[in-house]
Amino acid sequence: MQTWKKSAIAAAAVITLGAGATGAQARDQIRIVGSSTVYPFASYVVEEFGATTDFPTPVIESTGSGGGLKLFCEGAGEDTPDITNASRRIKVSEFQRCQDNGVTEITETVIGYDGIVFAQSADDEPINLTREQLLLATAAKVPQDGKLVDNPYTNWNQIDSSLPDREIVIYGPPTSSGTRDAFEELVMEAASEDIDAYGGGYTDIRQDGAYVPSGENDNLIVQKLAQNTDAFGIFGYSFLEENTDKIMGVSIDGVEPEPEKISSGDYPVSRSLYFYIKNAHVGQVPGIQEYANLFMSKKMISRVGYLKDLGLIPLPSAVQDKYREVVKNLEPLKLSELK
Repeated sequence: MQTWKKSAIAAAAVITLGAGATGAQARDQIRIVGSSTVYPFASYVVEEFGATTDFPTPVIESTGSGGGLKLFCEGAGEDTPDITNASRRIKVSEFQRCQDNGVTEITETVIGYDGIVFAQSADDEPINLTREQLLLATAAKVPQDGKLVDNPYTNWNQIDSSLPDREIVIYGPPTSSGTRDAFEELVMEAASEDIDAYGGGYTDIRQDGAYVPSGENDNLIVQKLAQNTDAFGIFGYSFLEENTDKIMGVSIDGVEPEPEKISSGDYPVSRSLYFYIKNAHVGQVPGIQEYANLFMSKKMISRVGYLKDLGLIPLPSAVQDKYREVVKNLEPLKLSELK
């Protein structure tokens, strides 16, 4: 009898250790991290999921795209996120880090489009800025007499006499943000490639106080613009859509940030929005597949979906259908697709 008890205890210990090893099934609540731009859309889906299913409401945190992918790729244990949102595509280096840490199967999906908005107070006069002017306002170094020097510009009219005599103050995303990555690529890199002194794409942002990293809460930037009519802010289109009584978007290269122009690509600073699923957690943490299917449903991301009212720019119907199948089948992302 004593021997039987010892064997039962030992077997129970093995089962407990096994559960700890695979890890994720010890948790019954989905954990989501990532982009502050995707956060308003994902939060709506989270609340709808909690209210209309028998699954617990997921826990969601705004960490920035880079911060979310870092947490997501730390491993496959229960203490790591199940899903991460991103306002840019996963980088090759991040994908490789996931693989190295045992996150070997990841499903990637696109939920819609977004425009990066350069915005100001609604009390200001409308303004058009070119990407080159934005580069010269934000870059750490600018060309003078054929050489790069520390950025001397403190007012916009020093960059171009046609611009207002306003102090250069830009509230923008931190280095962990996909919005900052996209701004660097779509504005700074694109503009600097045509300027000989840079010798190619340049993305170093000034650190002398003119550009103010403002965390992952874009609503705080909106509040600051309402208080400081000299300042500009950088964030996703949805925050402009929700605050048109307080702020207005700047035209970039003569194109206003409007849904049709963002989805068509006419607006020069537009991008896709993503989320990534850790496939190893599906079936371990309850509800991941169901949550992902709800997010990708016509009810959420179509042209008549709820998320359009929050500022999401819908994908074409055929592209939506393609990504619904990717999520339904948990098709793993391949490294070759990122190159």
